[in-house]
Amino acid sequence: MRSPPVGSSRVLETIDERLMRCGISRRAFLKFCSSLMIAAPFGLAITDMKTPEAVAQVLGKVIRPPVIWLEFQDCTGCTETLLRTSHPGVDDLILNIISLEYHETLMAGAGAQAQETLAQAMHDYAGKYVCVVEGSIPTGDKGVYMKSAGRTGMEVLADVAGKAAAIVAIGSCASWGGIPSADPNPTGAVGVADLLPQKTIVNIPGCPPNPYTLLGVVLQFADSGTLPELDGDRRPKFAFDRHIHDQCPRRAHFDAGQFVKQYGDHGHREGWCLYKMGCKGPDTYAGCSTRHFNEIPDVWPIGIGAPCVGCTEKSIAFRVPMYQTVKIHEATPPDTYAPIYAPQGNISPVATGVAGLIGGALIGAGLMASRKLGSADDTESESKPKKE
Repeated sequence: MRSPPVGSSRVLETIDERLMRCGISRRAFLKFCSSLMIAAPFGLAITDMKTPEAVAQVLGKVIRPPVIWLEFQDCTGCTETLLRTSHPGVDDLILNIISLEYHETLMAGAGAQAQETLAQAMHDYAGKYVCVVEGSIPTGDKGVYMKSAGRTGMEVLADVAGKAAAIVAIGSCASWGGIPSADPNPTGAVGVADLLPQKTIVNIPGCPPNPYTLLGVVLQFADSGTLPELDGDRRPKFAFDRHIHDQCPRRAHFDAGQFVKQYGDHGHREGWCLYKMGCKGPDTYAGCSTRHFNEIPDVWPIGIGAPCVGCTEKSIAFRVPMYQTVKIHEATPPDTYAPIYAPQGNISPVATGVAGLIGGALIGAGLMASRKLGSADDTESESKPKKE
């Protein structure tokens, strides 16, 4: 990716060259690099870099990777999350850091003009471009549920992805079917890997996923021609290496046996654990609890008082009922516990006592949590810790 494709009529620029030509300030680029260091510690070895300036030095020399973005059965939510990044406003930066050659939602052209653009991009960058797929692909009745320019979704995917250097399935729909594949799945919706089993595919599930995860994968490929280390579900380990439950800001309340019983109750107002509301955090691998959306604190489901629905898990999202609880396979205690506090009003003496109890007796807190989970008594007083 460090030299233009052979036979291409267009010359690819480095990121530095593009930013200078478009008048984007170095300061804005450094802010972007700072966000990238936090959100996507990928294979550019930026985990060893101590400053945004060091990251910018590496990224600036990278040739902007050409990207062809396909959309199938989707709500366009993954595209929207790509455009809603902030601090800095990197919607412009993303479009200048990657060379977005084709995207049905964002491009001005339509119809025959759009098809010509797609064909030209595939020709110019054959074997060099990154194919990003959004949405599930319908396979029922031989793909009749979706056609583009007279071709089924299956035919478009096989053609475009077949000539790509790398394939990224963004969102839960593209990763393994998502919402369209929920029972009874009338369109026969499947994920990209189901149709291209022999291809190396990076799944970035989520509804929607964090846009920096995609950017990290694409930039690593552009810089070194490699993809990040993947887990058993083809997800990048750097973004899906932890249970949400392990680093949830409400974790201390779980260990203290303090659970929300219904929306708007005392516990919900005080920020207690949402496990009994069906939170799937204990069985969901994702970085949402530490990498919030739009770089704004608490912009993620649990941060706004809603339980995790497990949207990054193939066996949970859109398959397990929303309010059904999941099993606690393991509950790894964090190195340090977040303090129990009341988001509104003053810290109560009871909450202060519970914080001290947790800090001094992990075993006692675990026993307390297990008693609360197993108790048939669902009264409000049960949610408060017992004094010893």
